[in-house]
Amino acid sequence: MKLNKKTLFQIHSWIGIKLSILFFIVCFSGTLATLSNEMDWLFYPGIRASGSGERVSYNKMVDEVQKTYPNGSITYWVMPKEPYLNDIVYVNKDGQRHYVFVDPYSGQVKGTTTVTFQRFFRDFHYYLFMPFYQIGYFMVLVFAFLLAISLTTALIFYKKWWRKLFELKSSNGKLVLFRSLHRLVGLWAIPFLLVFSLTGIWYFVERTNLGGVSDTSNPVAPTLENEKSGIAETVPLSYHLDYDKAAQMAQEAIPGLQIKGIVPTNQASNPVYIRGTSHVPLVRNRANRVYLDPLSYQPVMVQKAEEIPLVMYFNDIADPIHFGNWGGLATKITWFFGGLALSGLVLSGIWIALKRQVKKMAANQIAPLGAWKYINWLLVLAIIGFMYYFMIFRYSLSWGPLVLVGTILGLTVCLTWYVFVYKLQQAPKG
Repeated sequence: MKLNKKTLFQIHSWIGIKLSILFFIVCFSGTLATLSNEMDWLFYPGIRASGSGERVSYNKMVDEVQKTYPNGSITYWVMPKEPYLNDIVYVNKDGQRHYVFVDPYSGQVKGTTTVTFQRFFRDFHYYLFMPFYQIGYFMVLVFAFLLAISLTTALIFYKKWWRKLFELKSSNGKLVLFRSLHRLVGLWAIPFLLVFSLTGIWYFVERTNLGGVSDTSNPVAPTLENEKSGIAETVPLSYHLDYDKAAQMAQEAIPGLQIKGIVPTNQASNPVYIRGTSHVPLVRNRANRVYLDPLSYQPVMVQKAEEIPLVMYFNDIADPIHFGNWGGLATKITWFFGGLALSGLVLSGIWIALKRQVKKMAANQIAPLGAWKYINWLLVLAIIGFMYYFMIFRYSLSWGPLVLVGTILGLTVCLTWYVFVYKLQQAPKG
């Protein structure tokens, strides 16, 4: 098949139209994920940092968490990069994860929840709440390739596009305007389209372990020969670790380490895992790793960001670049608008296709999505069903949030029908 301009346009249109609804969900969920920490700040008063200064003792903070959840155990502890957020300690109690917000300057527990916006939108964008984890994950990753194909075909069939960065045709009706706006936004969004598609493809390479990338990028944690912790088995080891000593040993192992995450252990045979940032730019926290014996607190494995192989470096800069959190709030906001531009391209593309069909014949005689609209909507209904399953059984949300989410979804469906069905059917067919 000869790849002429018409064929390239058909490929571009097929991707944007036939898979439009699912494509939009993937793009928009990722867009919201970029500012999910800030949504937590708005919604949960307990996560808002109260001030600045010297951090209190790690052990003091753990004591306060234990008072709040005496029958729980700590599974993870994150110190957000954002200075306006408190520490978040993950506590498991009776199989339910609780996010405990702890002020690092007073050591006091400021609030708890069973789900955060950050976790919700990361799960949503990560694997669409599919209980069959790998299926959902690869469904999302496929769109990285489709996005790259869509961008490539557009740049080839849109001749001399670099001369049209400021070209907007506003005459001759809405169709001409929206087509011109679609192209203009697409041109200015090229850097983001490249970033999202290339990092998405890298995630695919890592997930499939092509070339042993995953083996190299995700070293296995060491296993220890310790048999007993010296603490009664009824008491979680994670509450009795000396976190101050562990932090000191980690910072001695990696000079200049700023601790951003602690993964404690409840078994003496597993090490305490500490990670964070150093002078190496862009990389995520896990580029620096220190594994400590939970009994002696001696390092059993150390990984420094400046010493990691190139493949691991690429893997550890993928997340910061994909979500735009490498430069703080400024880059996150920039990435947010980049994601909005991509989501808008999907919506404007389907509107243009529908509008073009309306001009040709009655809207109820032909639809650009064809049978694909049923596939799209079946997948959407499945995603919504799985989402509610997660909200009820994994996040343990009350009826209030469930009703609120349902209301938002209902309003979204009504608005979609009004814009893409009702308004187009009322438009002149000539």
